[in-house]
Amino acid sequence: MSEGEQGKIEYKVVINAEEQHSIWPLDRENPLGWESVGVSGSKEHCLEHIRKVWTDIRPLSVRKRMQDGS
Repeated sequence: MSEGEQGKIEYKVVINAEEQHSIWPLDRENPLGWESVGVSGSKEHCLEHIRKVWTDIRPLSVRKRMQDGS
């Protein structure tokens, strides 16, 4: 796929149970274990959204263990 073709793909932001974020092509079913968060558009738009909301990239299970002092 050429760079120009990649720029035309619409993406959506997805999140998993560990609250990790990713982008996925809008026209495909979500990967198993991932849910859409309601944000879609260009790759740049989706990645910008992720940069704004995913400020702590540690998986949820790690954050919980650290809060519990384990």
